[in-house]
Amino acid sequence: MATQKLYAGAKLRELRTKLGLTQKDFAARLGISLPYLNQMENNNRPVSTTVVLALAGEFGLDVTELSTGDGERLVSDMREALADPVFAGDMPPLADLRLAASNAPGLAHAFLELHQNYRQTHERLASLDEALGREDARAAPSPWEEVRDFFHYCDNYIDAVDRAAEHFATREGGHRNIRVAAVAALSNAGVTTVFEDTEALRSFDPEARLLTLSTRAPPETQTFQLLLQVALTRQDTLLEATLDLARFHSTAARDIAKIGLANYFAGAALLPYCDFHTKAQECRHDLEVLASHFGASIEQITHRLSTLQRAGLKGIPFFFVRVDQAGTITKRHSATRLQFARFGGACPLWNVHAAFETPGRFLRQLAETPDGVRYISLARDISKLAGRYGAPVRRYAIALGCEVRHASALVYSDGLDTSRDQAFEPIGISCRICERKGCHQRAVPPLERKLIVDQNRRDVLPYQVE
Repeated sequence: MATQKLYAGAKLRELRTKLGLTQKDFAARLGISLPYLNQMENNNRPVSTTVVLALAGEFGLDVTELSTGDGERLVSDMREALADPVFAGDMPPLADLRLAASNAPGLAHAFLELHQNYRQTHERLASLDEALGREDARAAPSPWEEVRDFFHYCDNYIDAVDRAAEHFATREGGHRNIRVAAVAALSNAGVTTVFEDTEALRSFDPEARLLTLSTRAPPETQTFQLLLQVALTRQDTLLEATLDLARFHSTAARDIAKIGLANYFAGAALLPYCDFHTKAQECRHDLEVLASHFGASIEQITHRLSTLQRAGLKGIPFFFVRVDQAGTITKRHSATRLQFARFGGACPLWNVHAAFETPGRFLRQLAETPDGVRYISLARDISKLAGRYGAPVRRYAIALGCEVRHASALVYSDGLDTSRDQAFEPIGISCRICERKGCHQRAVPPLERKLIVDQNRRDVLPYQVE
């Protein structure tokens, strides 16, 4: 498979602006001509190996940052949006979408927001929403989607919050004392912590300064909720400053994001970056070893692995997803080229769905997406018990994976033949934008292709893709 050329004009301009250099001075320090730099910044030329080395040597740039960021996510999201039936005609060439994502990311984001608003308005009409005709019926971004996109386009890594959580964990003596440290930190802030048999996992009375945690929750959940309260109580200034920079459209989105940032702090304190990164490499990302070592749940471990994107100390680029029994994606993040569908469920050929059929077991899968990229994927079911007889059990499946070139760093790759083409199962992102013609699990036709319907012939599907 041919190596894809690296176009990173926006990143180069961003770095130059941050350094306060003119194009002439920047070109001189990189050892290239001014016209050559100009062409690279406008994506008329790919970034050469010589320039990549100069960026690393002259400015200490983590060169992996050149190929990460919004680009692939924006391209994937735009392809899915443009597959909506409202856009009649042919899909714009992939090269055009990549150019828009690289050269005009602001415009691409605006287009996605506009499409999302259209979908929400359309759904209101379809369901005869009572809000129609009211003064507040104007379409606005969904607070939940807005917050999810905020974390999505931050690579699910918030540096200031991550470092503050790591500092807290390190200062208090490491992860083995983190639960005691959290109770002590809250006590120093005038908060009393009690454990009672309650339905709510966590409840806080701000007037009485009383934190109540449920004894029905498992220990790792109790510790997480303690750390979440530490974030809300001791790190409020940092959380508010981060929210100011995000500029959310509504108070609801800001409130949801604050809880998200507090959750982020809790996860990062429970699993401090450097210690977790080192241990993950030592045990070859064995989830059970990591969970036992840090006193965390399997879901907490997999989610944390997908956030290891600190400049200069990046972990393996993982994707992480959680789906419910209906196949709806409830959590998603990808530091890889694999991007999840923003609307609808995940590909049914993906092993994450089979995890419900084999409770308590890790399922391994070698998979290939339509763009030819190959992955190793790990899936497992998780159950969240309510702590009493008769209470409903919440069941999910989680998946963690990375490109197969990193497979040797995963203990789960042992015994898999990654050199055999037939070992890789074909999966997609969303049926609407999947280009595979003969998929036996296709739910809807691909909107980019013409269909052939033959009344005298019936195969697995009632049509053929031209």
